[in-house]
Amino acid sequence: MKNFGFDFSHFRNDLLGGVTAGIVALPLALAFGVSSGLGPSAGLYGAIFVSFFAALFGGTNTQISGPTAPMTAVSMVIIAGLVASFDGDVNKALPAILTVFLLAGFMQIGLGFIGLGKYIRYIPYPVVSGFMTAIGVIILVTQLLPTLGYYPKEDMAFVEQFKPHAEEIILNNILHEEMEEGILVLEDFKETIVRAESITADQIMQESKTLAGKEASGVIGAIKVLPRAIINVNWIELLLALGTIFIIYGFKRITKVIPSALVALLVMSGIAIGFGFNYRPIEAIPSGLPIPNWEIFSGFKFGNLTPYFFTALTLALLGAIDSLLTSVVADNMTKTKHNPNKELVGQGIGNSIGAIFGGIPGAGATIRTVVNINAGGKTRLSGMISGVLLLIILLALGPIASQIPAAVLAGILITVGIGVMDYKGLKAMPYMPKPEVAIMIVVLVLSSIWNLVYAVGVGLVIASLMFMKKIGDLTGEQSDINTLAEEETWDDEYDFPQNLKEEVFIKHINGPLFFGSTSDFQALAQQIPDTASIVVIRAEKITYIDQSGLYAMEDILVDLINRNIKVVFVGLVEQPKYMLERIDIIPDLVPEDQLFENFDDCLQWVNANAVDMY
Repeated sequence: MKNFGFDFSHFRNDLLGGVTAGIVALPLALAFGVSSGLGPSAGLYGAIFVSFFAALFGGTNTQISGPTAPMTAVSMVIIAGLVASFDGDVNKALPAILTVFLLAGFMQIGLGFIGLGKYIRYIPYPVVSGFMTAIGVIILVTQLLPTLGYYPKEDMAFVEQFKPHAEEIILNNILHEEMEEGILVLEDFKETIVRAESITADQIMQESKTLAGKEASGVIGAIKVLPRAIINVNWIELLLALGTIFIIYGFKRITKVIPSALVALLVMSGIAIGFGFNYRPIEAIPSGLPIPNWEIFSGFKFGNLTPYFFTALTLALLGAIDSLLTSVVADNMTKTKHNPNKELVGQGIGNSIGAIFGGIPGAGATIRTVVNINAGGKTRLSGMISGVLLLIILLALGPIASQIPAAVLAGILITVGIGVMDYKGLKAMPYMPKPEVAIMIVVLVLSSIWNLVYAVGVGLVIASLMFMKKIGDLTGEQSDINTLAEEETWDDEYDFPQNLKEEVFIKHINGPLFFGSTSDFQALAQQIPDTASIVVIRAEKITYIDQSGLYAMEDILVDLINRNIKVVFVGLVEQPKYMLERIDIIPDLVPEDQLFENFDDCLQWVNANAVDMY
């Protein structure tokens, strides 16, 4: 039966699927929260709200949503950048961070309303493959430090190296404050000295720790400090992480009914707590219901958000891709059809509400969706139940979950990093076209060592340019400018009068005429000899003409007409004809009576108008 738009006829199956998916989501949500830099509670809040509201408003019945590896990796970049701009203080940066996440959610809603969902599938596979592998590399490398029990901000010998730079930054801040107050520093340097003397050693140390954390962030930073981490390895932390990894891979060989990540979380946490190991726990998870962060709205400054507009858009697009790919997987398993635009709206609503409550953004999660379907999930109730279960766990077990070792979550994330890499694409590299391999490598490298957001943009631009060049080359190859005797004769041209071959030239154009193919096409006028009096353009296969192609066509026609050569079109289809009429090529340069639907009609006109001169 259906009430309020819900189908309760499969409630038992949905309950089982939702509970199972929620259990699978728990360790991942905590791990992604820690990885993002906002703490485990942010991952849990994101999983609760995105899962519930994306299912409620989305367009894929069995999809389970929440924080995912790609979304967390991009979020990590955003968070690190904003925290650095707020002097390393996460609490100060939090409203700005959540505002970016909120904007990304709004953008997803907008993408759904304008119907962009159906176009996501056109993103080139090498870009997606390179990006996904880079996500795996980033997670894997950045989690090596917590796996070894090494935290750069706590290594005093490492932090001390940044004290001179920290003092320079603090002095620059003092000078900047004085400049804004109108104090002439060179004339009144005593004020600067007074303010500098008020700076405490703790403030200098805090700034030094911020710089140390920044230096060790990302793939390059982690690799730089890895030798220090190995020298200062914490063996308890390392053994906890290795034990977690061993259980995750080993338990799968026994059974896949129970999530191996959850088993690893419970077993290794139980060992650490039970034996009283001196380990580092995760950040405390607040007890009670999540509270909205109203400072997002009260402290909103458009200037703080402007530099991150493109980043928010990338986050929104990535979430859309991630979710819709999972929707396709769900369709294949359930033999159903998802609504892509409605799914984007649902994901946007989930991410927007999650941001208000301090959660990291998420998307459709493939593994959790598959688990839900295999456990019996049939309708959107399963996704909503998954979110409710996580909320119950938060309320009931928050203080207990705060005792989970950080190294255990690092071990879980390492297996996530290994699993998220696109091994299918990597194995196919020796057999792929070289341009596609180049795109994949560029996106992989730039994403890993530079910037995830910009790397995707660079990859899309390179892929688009390569595609346009290839299409232009193919069009040029198929549209070589030859005489009728040299160019392949079409079936309806065999009866063309032999005596007119010097006076009449037939040009075949195969495919679209766009900016990638205009250079070859522009050679047409120069290659037609003075013996010609008529040029017949076979336009049946010009499927599309853009502005560049249109003006190239105009230039050629003007040149031919100035040489007293008449131009005839055969089989001009709707879009190219409309474009030619729009700038008056038809009828100013080519009269209506020189347009023919078929070659037979054109041949009659040629016989009536061509004069045998040679």
